[in-house]
Amino acid sequence: MTAAAAVRRAFAQGPQGGRHEGAFAFEGLGIGARGDRDGNEVDVGGVFDPPPTVRDAAVLVPLVDRPEGMTVLLTQRSAHLAAHGGQISFPGGRVEPEDTDAIATALRETEEEVGLAPTQVEVVGRLDTYYTRTGFRVVPVVGLVNPPFFLQPDPFEVQEVFEVPLSFILDPGSRQRQSREFKGALRHFWVFPYDDRYIWGATAGMLVNLCEVLGLPG
Repeated sequence: MTAAAAVRRAFAQGPQGGRHEGAFAFEGLGIGARGDRDGNEVDVGGVFDPPPTVRDAAVLVPLVDRPEGMTVLLTQRSAHLAAHGGQISFPGGRVEPEDTDAIATALRETEEEVGLAPTQVEVVGRLDTYYTRTGFRVVPVVGLVNPPFFLQPDPFEVQEVFEVPLSFILDPGSRQRQSREFKGALRHFWVFPYDDRYIWGATAGMLVNLCEVLGLPG
């Protein structure tokens, strides 16, 4: 079975996402929600809870099917951006009125940010909805991308586009559970250190979810 076929099969076998015991669900929001509060159940002052009103967003989790092995395409956001400047993320953004669903949002935003055409993406499924402390309800859409393809990153939003081997992400030794103090509370979060890069926060949480769906326990 090829890597692409294995990914298709993994997403076709069960419910969307790969909920684990540490995932939380906000009342009324259903099963399969996770987010910045995961691992931070002792939450002084509700620091890690999203605000009462959340904004809908979607990202694309692009899996590039290269002959030498599948990779995950990621972006480094431009340092000047007010929200998460300089951080590593998946291409994506807020839902717009013209978007018919989360898939449309993820594909549109990906084309706007990095120039990857929607016709080059085979959507195979989605991960659990992720709630951020900053007030976003994010749907991660997973898609297969077959090279060759042409990228044209938007320099205002994207500093760099790069790929990480999927084998690295799936290796349990690649992820770390780290913590730091934030607003008087100790925050715990996932990290994937890769070369000189530091993949953490929501992006790392979604990658952990991806590992679960592809067969690696959370």
